[in-house]
Amino acid sequence: MTWREQLGPVGVWRGGSLVDPHLAREIEGLGFGAIWLGGSPGSDLGHTEALLDATSAVVLATGIVNIWKSDPAELAASFHRIEARHPGRLLLGIGSGHREATAERARPLDAMRRYLDVLDEGRVPTSRRVLSALGPRMLALAAERSAGTHPYLTIPTQTTEARAALGTDAVVAPEQTVVLDTDPASARAAARAFLANYLRMVNYVTTMRRGGFSAEDVADGGSDHLIDAIVRHGDAAELAVAVRAHLDAGADHVCVQVVPAIDDPRRALSSIATALELR
Repeated sequence: MTWREQLGPVGVWRGGSLVDPHLAREIEGLGFGAIWLGGSPGSDLGHTEALLDATSAVVLATGIVNIWKSDPAELAASFHRIEARHPGRLLLGIGSGHREATAERARPLDAMRRYLDVLDEGRVPTSRRVLSALGPRMLALAAERSAGTHPYLTIPTQTTEARAALGTDAVVAPEQTVVLDTDPASARAAARAFLANYLRMVNYVTTMRRGGFSAEDVADGGSDHLIDAIVRHGDAAELAVAVRAHLDAGADHVCVQVVPAIDDPRRALSSIATALELR
């Protein structure tokens, strides 16, 4: 099976520490094809393996393994350990993190190449990894040395650009943040709280500007225009439209992140799954 077939059109993105085996089984039962574990999963992938043990078919993907925090040789060994137990159900999302959070982050493209060199030496297939590629040079590297890309906080026009850069056979699996709330004021408040930290990070602000947002849009907590475009809000039908917009723009798979993260996501995910007719 291709990743397009195996992942299905829609998955769930959630901080790894917020996904336990019970929730993983519920997500699988709702018809989502993959669970993307955020929060820089460690290279031992112990939690990822436990969630695979608890489920039967859903793909577990890392969103993302941070190259500054996870040893590539250990990651390669973990990949083979898990592959032996759960063939074909692990996809490695790999990224270079943020300079604000990682003091040692320098020359991320060169660092990513060295990291991938170690994975190659450890016999991790190119087809089993995707890169979090926000800029054109990282996208080019993703095309050359991975199965595709897993962009974060991007809009459908950027999905189209990623597809054009990577070609028809690559995996394009963007994340889409959503708030299940039909009140624009409270929904935007939740979205702004979620985006506040990202709007202080150079790489995300640069990506937003590259996506067509102005300096005013990314200033002072974000304009309503930016907030509404990046964190979609509304009822389940409106959120399903946001997911389909990425699919129509060229995505193979869209991973939905429900915010606020501290809330129980099951009602929102169930409503979205129904609206998208996943079951």
